Parts: sequence; structure tokens; C-alpha cells
Amino acid sequence: MLNIAITIAAVLMCLSLMLNLWRLFKGPSRPDRILALDTMYINSIALIILFGIFSRTTLYFEAALLIAMLGFVSTAAMCKYILRGDLIE
Repeated sequence: MLNIAITIAAVLMCLSLMLNLWRLFKGPSRPDRILALDTMYINSIALIILFGIFSRTTLYFEAALLIAMLGFVSTAAMCKYILRGDLIE
């Protein structure tokens, strides 16, 4: 039963990743594209955690944590670039 639930959740996460990719390319403005990229980070973290639960190993949880930190830093850097036009002050 758990395998079926994980499979359904993974398929839905893949669908949401595809929709985020569409918004990333079609987004009407830069903030919309940054938001789509940030949401893609979150969905990929969820997909990695689902795969870790499915394979019953804790190695993937550390990878998800690493991607979460990288996503936060890159989103903050892109927002700062949009607001000020320069990353280094």
C-alpha cells in the first residue's frame, strides 16, 4: 500500500515539475520565473525524499538537504540581483 502511495505522489511531483518548467520558460516577468525556479527546487526535494522513502535509505535525505541549502542561496542571490542590479556591493 505504501509503494502505491509513493508512486502516485512521485507521478504528481513529476507533473508539478513539468508545470513549473513551463512557467519558467513562459513566465511573463523575472519574478515569476524566479518563483518557478524556487518551486522547482522544492518539488525536486520532495521527489528525492520520496525516492529515499521508497528505497529505504537515508542517503537521499542528506542530498535533499544539500539541494535545499543551494536553492535558498540561489533564490536569495537572484532576488538581490533583480532588486539592486548587482550582487557585490
